[in-house]
Amino acid sequence: MTVDDMFATERVRPPSRWNRLTSRLARRRHTGIAVRDLLDEAVAGVAARPGRFALTTLGTVVGIAALVTTIGLGQTASGQISERFDAATATRVVVEPMERPSRGGEVQAMVLPSDSEQRVLRLAGVESAGLYTRVDIGDETIRSVPIVDPSAPPMTALPVVAASAGLFDAMQVSVSAGRVFDSGHDERADDIAVVGKYAAERLGINRVDTQPALFIGERPFTVVGIIDTVSGRADLQDSVIIPHSTAQREFDISAPAAVEIRTQLGAAHQVGKQAGVAINPNDPALVQVSAPPSPSALRAGVTTDINALFLALGVVALLIGAVGIAAVTLLSVAERTSEIGLRRAVGATRRSIAGQFLCESVIVGVLGGLIGSAVAVLSIVAVSAVRDWTPLLDMRIALAAPLIGAAVGAIAGAYPAWRAAAVEPIDALRG
Repeated sequence: MTVDDMFATERVRPPSRWNRLTSRLARRRHTGIAVRDLLDEAVAGVAARPGRFALTTLGTVVGIAALVTTIGLGQTASGQISERFDAATATRVVVEPMERPSRGGEVQAMVLPSDSEQRVLRLAGVESAGLYTRVDIGDETIRSVPIVDPSAPPMTALPVVAASAGLFDAMQVSVSAGRVFDSGHDERADDIAVVGKYAAERLGINRVDTQPALFIGERPFTVVGIIDTVSGRADLQDSVIIPHSTAQREFDISAPAAVEIRTQLGAAHQVGKQAGVAINPNDPALVQVSAPPSPSALRAGVTTDINALFLALGVVALLIGAVGIAAVTLLSVAERTSEIGLRRAVGATRRSIAGQFLCESVIVGVLGGLIGSAVAVLSIVAVSAVRDWTPLLDMRIALAAPLIGAAVGAIAGAYPAWRAAAVEPIDALRG
């Protein structure tokens, strides 16, 4: 029985596509279907259902677009790190003494020299530096004059900090009232103090034009300023700050506890390497230097974090697209069972049947990759324009998107293609 006889029995006129198909299969009954014919049939199968094809491709488009956009925005954002990250953190270097055990079992501690501030100011890239030391006042109390609340007990919880004048510039301090002390006050060891805004609230001091005073034990200090904001050492807002030389005279502090350094943007990493040698050239290992990472390392870290965070979203979107391709291809196999049986009856091999459906899935994946890559590039450019960034994208990723889509389509279409190849001609035509 010929193909035309079968269609005549079922009283269905065979379409022209069947004539082409059966003639090709008849000529290649033993040699198998050619690659060109296989692609023709795959394209025809995809184009026969444009609505379903569009919805199936959409999943791949979303997945590829999410993947490429994620990587592109990560590269673009990392390119702005040197301009966008916190300048105060990126320019701060802290030098502190470090202890280590000696050969005899005793702890060897390095003492920062009193001229540490002048030593680091000689380094290239340093804009300002200052000394910082917490002062131990023991059981002595702190009270303000005039006393706001006579019934309130004296304060012992307020910390006292000894600072050089350069610390305020290094910490980028701003004041809400008055001023900070300068190097002249420090050299003369004047009995003055600057208080943080939270310490001022506890002491009942809200203005300095009346020359308020406070007592640390029996020692009077004139308050000349109230700190509003500070970058780096938030404890200054809760502290009473006095000149370093005054603390040496009144509280017998021997050496500064730390040197705060503010550098030019991008110089902190290099200054951190040199500060230990500048302060203690005989044994720099006894100096602990805390410096931010280099901008290049920070940029690489941000890129890695962004990619790791959003790459998972792109992979999930790709998986959803792959599941959509697999589901629609399976549905197509079920709907085209009679066609598959007819092709098998006229000589098509299992390999050619599987190849056709696999090609259809790959075509969907490739088109989804192309469209998704284009959407991703447009998205990166749009976001960069809104944020006033310079768009960055490795073009190899955009060019690889169709290949990724093809791989996703091949993987998603493997099982439906196997199911199609397993259809038996007799069962298909009988059904």
